[in-house]
Amino acid sequence: MTVLGLLIPVSIGLGLIGLVAFLWTLKHNQYDDLEGDQARILFDEKDEPEE
Repeated sequence: MTVLGLLIPVSIGLGLIGLVAFLWTLKHNQYDDLEGDQARILFDEKDEPEE
């Protein structure tokens, strides 16, 4: 029973950390340009000119 007394607060704390991290990403506009992210993943643009 003491294990549950430890695991329940730990799981609630981890859930709250995840929620705070998600809300932080929303506040800092991490999800605004989804189409641009798709293009950057698919296309390999090199900053260096090819010789």
